[in-house]
Amino acid sequence: MKNRHLVCPLAAATALALSGCGMLPGGEGTKTVNIWLMRDSASEDFVERFKKAYEEEHDGVELRFTIQDWTGIGKKVTEALEGPGGPDVIEVGNTQVAQYADTEKLFDLTLESVRDLGSEDWLPGLAEPGSISGSQYGIPWYAANRIVIYNKDLFRDAGIDKPPATRAQWLADTEKLNKNGSQGIYLAGQDWYTLSGFIWDEGGELAVDKGGEWTGALDSPAAQRGMAFYKDLQSLGSGPKNADEQNPPQADVFAKGDVAQLIATPSAVAAILKTNPELEDKLGYFPIPGKKAGQPCAVFTGGSDLIIPENAPQRGAALDVVKAMASEKWQTELARAMGYVPNKKSLASVVAGQEATAVMAQGAARGRATPNSPQWADVEGDNPIKPYMTAVLQGEDPLKAARKASEAITETLAE
Repeated sequence: MKNRHLVCPLAAATALALSGCGMLPGGEGTKTVNIWLMRDSASEDFVERFKKAYEEEHDGVELRFTIQDWTGIGKKVTEALEGPGGPDVIEVGNTQVAQYADTEKLFDLTLESVRDLGSEDWLPGLAEPGSISGSQYGIPWYAANRIVIYNKDLFRDAGIDKPPATRAQWLADTEKLNKNGSQGIYLAGQDWYTLSGFIWDEGGELAVDKGGEWTGALDSPAAQRGMAFYKDLQSLGSGPKNADEQNPPQADVFAKGDVAQLIATPSAVAAILKTNPELEDKLGYFPIPGKKAGQPCAVFTGGSDLIIPENAPQRGAALDVVKAMASEKWQTELARAMGYVPNKKSLASVVAGQEATAVMAQGAARGRATPNSPQWADVEGDNPIKPYMTAVLQGEDPLKAARKASEAITETLAE
């Protein structure tokens, strides 16, 4: 969620309290709740509307928002958790909660999540990574996940009048589309988030927790089936086998008009249309198909959770702010303003009028997150899944390559 251009400009490279956007310091007797939001997560308009409405409803409370950059945020949050008088509410990536909880400096929000926030209805891809050892430390805020973006003209030319409902039909349709100079799908060889969904759909995992010890699991039969499907699908286009979706930017490839399908978040649409505005009325969307009709594929869910530090100076007021930000009213406002999926499955209907977002919400109901280990970020830092995928796509023995990658994952998660 790093590709929007919102919020007022920074005066320094680190962060800026939104006083520059008309937000003034608290007066005498006022409780000031300091909130860190990530750059581009919410528009300036949304922040100002939330601030105004909240302060009108809570006399004596003022909200002060600070915008943080994603780059280097891990060190900054960890330092804030350890030091005195830090922020009261922090937005963090959903998969980052485990590493911050590992500091034992987060406030346990389990009671509030069950009593006040309707946790039973939360999207699993946001709720699960926020839960550590049975305690809820992260409150889901918003979600985004991959969908299939397709070229309606190329579908029509291939005689396909509706999106596929199953993975088997998807392969068959994509093979029809992969003709006459067009790619059936553009799928880069190292798009490991998409691979993760296929693995989960088969009942596999990237890594499993065995009594507190994490073990890489790419060599399981289920994970192998997920990789085999990825290989079949990837072969129905000309995507590189040894690069990820950013090299080259896949939206630019799709924008040329000779690619029938792309797996991406809806945020890719803006990039596609910037390059080729003529595609505006030719784009369609459907959830990544699952093995069974009526059940989309499991997908990786990105997005954000809200945490409260143990050292929050205004913890009580911070709890109320988090409840408001996670409420139905403000979830609806945020989803519609930003094109996000709300934090609850029951709220999917609020984006029904936004075609791509509505499709994204269908997939989010089966969303997942990466393994809930504090060391998972280290796995991604020197990601052994990417070379594993390339090895398989280039014809190496799948099981041998998977065992090598799984051993690397196990070693990193044990550090």
